[in-house]
Amino acid sequence: VTVPVFICGLLTCILVEKFHLFGYGARLPENVRKILVDFDNEERKSRTNLDYAKLIIQVVIAVWLIVGLALHLAAVGLIGLTVIILATSFTGITEEHALGKAFEEALPFTALLAVFFSIVAVIIDQHLFAPIIQWVLSMEGSAQLTMFYVANGILSMVSDNVFVGTVYINEVKAALLDGVITRDQFDMLAVAINTGTNLPSVATPNGQAAFLFALTSAIAPLIRLSYGRMVYMALPYTIVLTLVGLAGIELLLVPMTHWFEAIGWLTTPTAEAIQAVVPAAH
Repeated sequence: VTVPVFICGLLTCILVEKFHLFGYGARLPENVRKILVDFDNEERKSRTNLDYAKLIIQVVIAVWLIVGLALHLAAVGLIGLTVIILATSFTGITEEHALGKAFEEALPFTALLAVFFSIVAVIIDQHLFAPIIQWVLSMEGSAQLTMFYVANGILSMVSDNVFVGTVYINEVKAALLDGVITRDQFDMLAVAINTGTNLPSVATPNGQAAFLFALTSAIAPLIRLSYGRMVYMALPYTIVLTLVGLAGIELLLVPMTHWFEAIGWLTTPTAEAIQAVVPAAH
């Protein structure tokens, strides 16, 4: 699913930029570029070896952040804490009010995250998604995967995709542990949930945390970035990524998975391994 979505996403990016569609392809005014270049030149002249050292440290920390998150080297919160500690200690920021400014712009975003967490906690505790899950699980074949993709996509457009994915994967995991579905079904449904929560969610800032952060940042009004404009500019990507992802789930997921297993790229867990996981999870 990932490869065709990636290719079609790149083609969409090229097309909207080349043909100036949906607000893309705008050129930077020459006077604005001159101001930026002059500012950069002045900064370079006044930059000391200490400033260069701080920049290098920040690059190294950024690499650690990416590698740590990509390889799941620690809990997300712990990785974030190490970034804060390393960045402040190696750049000499020790005053509390200087640290506080870095968090001010993120306050609206974190407030919304707290609201989302509360909503998801209620959904999980009350099992509000259980009827939908049971209805979809009653289907057979590719229809089951398609409906999971669609249901996740619709909900991810109005709520954060990570939280929607968390709720759905917890319900599917419970179905696996209760013996309602097999491990093969669980693996397929996990892919459908993952793609369904990530691709259609680009439709609105509600679904993507990065979009929501940009919308609530101080720079949004300066560049005239509104909720409606973000939805409008995301529309071509929403249509292309959603449809290509749906086609991948419907047509490619099952046969490609079987092919990967046949050539040894994927391994199927044994019955003993699954039975060992179930008691531990309970």
